[in-house]
Amino acid sequence: MTVRFGPCELDAARRQLLREGREVHLTPKAFELLTLLVDAAPRVLKKPELHERLWPNGIVSDAMLVGLIKEIRRALDDRDKNAPLIRTVHRVGYALAAPVTRGPRQSSVSRWLIAGERRIVLVDGDNVIGRDPEANVQLDYATVSRRHARVIVSEKSTVLEDLGSKNGTTIAGAKLTAAVELRNGDRFACGQVLLVYRESHAGFPTATHVSVADETTGRH
Repeated sequence: MTVRFGPCELDAARRQLLREGREVHLTPKAFELLTLLVDAAPRVLKKPELHERLWPNGIVSDAMLVGLIKEIRRALDDRDKNAPLIRTVHRVGYALAAPVTRGPRQSSVSRWLIAGERRIVLVDGDNVIGRDPEANVQLDYATVSRRHARVIVSEKSTVLEDLGSKNGTTIAGAKLTAAVELRNGDRFACGQVLLVYRESHAGFPTATHVSVADETTGRH
């Protein structure tokens, strides 16, 4: 379930926060606090309740709570004092002030990568490519770094960037040194593994036929 408020989207199950389509990092405790505020919106959560739910086995000062609120506001770029996303009720607590929309994320464009005979669906936000078992696009090849590259998906664009990989990322035969926007049909390689970017307004095809990528030669 995705919750949208202002320019942001929160997916608690995936522990992902997006702002204007790009993933934003929060520390675990700050993410937990934001989730509480979103779930309770527009109700004000009083400080004692927040303390009890965030630190059930310990007593911490209000300064810890204030620090988490500041971290969340930075992540949300919540700087408009006349229309804040997070509202402070002095001496009482905090509330999410923005209208909340709940439901599955809707996208007008389906996006995926083809790696050999695999079709890997891209999600909104960051899609890490690498050998790491937790990577969105997991490629278990010797020339691929654990966190090799990433594809950043937003409603308006799909961007590819290298993550300082050992063997580099290439597109159109040139080494990637800066982020580049992907177009339907673009081919790029992580190390020696070829990938193809696809997108469609008609959803995913029922089948994808493509020859197996050769990790040694890079041919397809």
